[in-house]
Amino acid sequence: MPIKELDLKNIKGLTADEAAQRLKRDGYNELAAAKKRNIFVIAFGVFKEPMFLLLVACGSIYLILGDIKEATMLLGFVFVVMGITIHQEGKAERAIDALRDLSSPRALVIRNGVQKRISGKEVVRDDIIIIREGDRVPADAIMLWGMNVTADESILSGESVPVRKIAERREAAEFRRPGGDDTPFLYSGSLIVHGQGVAKVAAIGAATEMGKIGKALGEIKEEPTILQSETGKLVKAIFAIAILLCVMVVIVYGLTRGNWLQSFLTGIALAMAMLPEEFPVVLTIFLALGAWRISKKDVLTRKAAAVETLGSATVLCVDKTGTLTQNRMSIKKLFNGRDLYTIGDGDDPALPDGFHEVVEYGILASKKDPFDPMEKALEELGYTTLYNTEHIHKDWPLIEEYPLSKNIMALSHVWETPDKKGFVVSAKGAPEAIQDLCHLADDEKKRLAVYVNEMAGQGLRVLGVAKATFAKEKLPSSQHDFDFKFIGLIALADPIRPAVPAAVQECYNAGIRVVMITGDYPITAQNIAMEIGLKNPAEIITGPEIEKMGPEDWQEKCKRVNIFSRVQPEQKLLIVNALKECGEVVAMTGDGVNDAPALKSAQIGIAMGGRGTDVAREASDIVLLNDDFSSIVEAVKLGRRIFDNLKKAMAYIISVHVPIAGATLIPVIMGWPIILFPAHIVFLELIIDPACSVVFESEPAENNIMTRPPRKPGESLFGKKLLALSFFQGLSSLVAVIAVFLVALRFGQTEEGARTLAFVTLIISNLCLILTNRSWTKGIISLFSVSNKALVHVLWLAVIFLALIVYVPFLRQMFHFGAVHPDDIFICLAAGIWSVLWFEILKVIFGKLKINLMEQ
Repeated sequence: MPIKELDLKNIKGLTADEAAQRLKRDGYNELAAAKKRNIFVIAFGVFKEPMFLLLVACGSIYLILGDIKEATMLLGFVFVVMGITIHQEGKAERAIDALRDLSSPRALVIRNGVQKRISGKEVVRDDIIIIREGDRVPADAIMLWGMNVTADESILSGESVPVRKIAERREAAEFRRPGGDDTPFLYSGSLIVHGQGVAKVAAIGAATEMGKIGKALGEIKEEPTILQSETGKLVKAIFAIAILLCVMVVIVYGLTRGNWLQSFLTGIALAMAMLPEEFPVVLTIFLALGAWRISKKDVLTRKAAAVETLGSATVLCVDKTGTLTQNRMSIKKLFNGRDLYTIGDGDDPALPDGFHEVVEYGILASKKDPFDPMEKALEELGYTTLYNTEHIHKDWPLIEEYPLSKNIMALSHVWETPDKKGFVVSAKGAPEAIQDLCHLADDEKKRLAVYVNEMAGQGLRVLGVAKATFAKEKLPSSQHDFDFKFIGLIALADPIRPAVPAAVQECYNAGIRVVMITGDYPITAQNIAMEIGLKNPAEIITGPEIEKMGPEDWQEKCKRVNIFSRVQPEQKLLIVNALKECGEVVAMTGDGVNDAPALKSAQIGIAMGGRGTDVAREASDIVLLNDDFSSIVEAVKLGRRIFDNLKKAMAYIISVHVPIAGATLIPVIMGWPIILFPAHIVFLELIIDPACSVVFESEPAENNIMTRPPRKPGESLFGKKLLALSFFQGLSSLVAVIAVFLVALRFGQTEEGARTLAFVTLIISNLCLILTNRSWTKGIISLFSVSNKALVHVLWLAVIFLALIVYVPFLRQMFHFGAVHPDDIFICLAAGIWSVLWFEILKVIFGKLKINLMEQ
């Protein structure tokens, strides 16, 4: 049966137990999604990797040569490498799964008589759901009550025009195909374009119309991000060079030494040494875990590119209400057209008779059981001061609602009187809109403006209230056609969030400009701006002024004005585009349907998770789960940290491959004994892989992370400075390795002994490269106090396994090593430390000159 709005509080919905039973019986409200990458899928992916295939090829050649031990060791390494990769990618998969759960569409349901917002996949059959403008319908449902509801069903029917919905008039109704006006059927995936209503869920998951026709609602497959494309190009270039050098080594070794099988092994070793297979893995892990870390700060990353872009934001455009303020309204002042009354914070609920009508019609212009904070404040005041009086009309039926529009910043509700002889109309909205509805004379408008400005100047949100009566049966199409009488003004306070002033100052320290965009009065916006420490609060641009400005004047104003007031949602797009044309990287917040174009246009669209619509969420790059400005600042900080650590990891990968490739290639060219065999390179990979992915990803932010300017938008991950410094880091490590090898041979060491010392030097140098690249501003010693559990594990395991292969005889033999004196290890230690000493000195010099090595 259809329900009336006045019955909404009496709807109990399902109990928690009933919902749990249905969830267990019918499963989650979701369509068949792409299969998860389980352990076997990940393992098969590893099997196709070039490094894996090279290992198998090496093992096969050793089997042909009859060297069972070497073959067994290499093939054993295959499973170790596979295990590490499965662990790393599994961790990324779990992070992605957690984010997918967070990004699930939401639904507002009534359970146990309480409105509750849940994940859309937890909706069950017979749930009572509340739908509002901008919501995605979570499941097929039958509307029990609705007010001016229209829905966009184009995703199902192909019809681009929204269709009207009416409440069901029968006990039971059979679903029909989507499309057509005046039906009570709401379909999963359709969009509520206008109005609000209450519906009962009839089908979920695969049983919905969406499920029947097989339309997938999964994530749209995104194109590669800039970083992924950039990394892909570099990997392809290095791969081509590696193959060319590999072929050259095989030919040169085979022709000069006559051992073609060994030449193939050496060529494969060089290919393994040069292939930068870590690049794509590291990028995937960093972006996945980065998004997961950001979600811990109540910020959901919907697109991987947002993680890259966050660190380069130069302007944060934020809404005032609920983002800078707490969105907890309380009524502070009332004006009845003659007198101004201040409501105290005491316990006395009394309200002078002259102000009863202002509150009465303010409530009548609000929704019953409201969601909006201002309407909640009105209802609370009314039920506290006017309960059981003739001013509270719980039994009046709502006949019609005239919503806010672009042209009229006010709404009106039409109620039927108990005697059914006419209608009472109540309106509330922006004071100037109410004045316009009441057709007030200019003198009266000027008189009221004094009171409006006085209250707005105190940081209060001001609403006007009006009333009208109507006796005809057919209601007019516009609220302008009612004969409204002005009743008074209501002023509400919304305190700022305590953390906002510090967060704003942190933005300024980081070179980020903060712009406030609000629909409120200029003087109210200015008051809040001064309270939070916004720069240049004296200059304000209003929505009407934006419409009158020419392009040149508009561009100039956008460069310095930080407060935009009385702004229509559609004008946010103009502001965003103007800032972008000025060269800014814009992060923009929004919550409504009309905010979607601005969110889409901004480089970083930020939707409100608490009060935002699904449309705004879908148009955004990230979702602010708690609607708190300080969370945006934390996300920017994390975005900078992620990019910094990604650069450090990439620098380490480049630098560590230089000595490995050089130590493989140079002995072939020079006719020296081979330094590195495939087993040595695999051992090094066991250190490199976790170091570049887990260790660097876990590094805390640099001290100056929020005291330096934003990253340039076009800044490459592989800039000239990074490539040059990484190459010289690797070159100095190579020089140390070759020097130790040649000196060892010169002073009588055997080929195996020299190889041992060279390899130990390479390992120590590798560990030093990890330590020195942890920070490009701090020295290694000062970083010992900075916790990184992953680093400790990698260092200890590297040292332990190095000791085993050097001093355990059968392992030493398998690695083609010779016995060395412990004193010789100190020479290797000194050479490894020397290889990074120059970079440590460079950090000190650049630090004193206040030059950031991380910048391009």
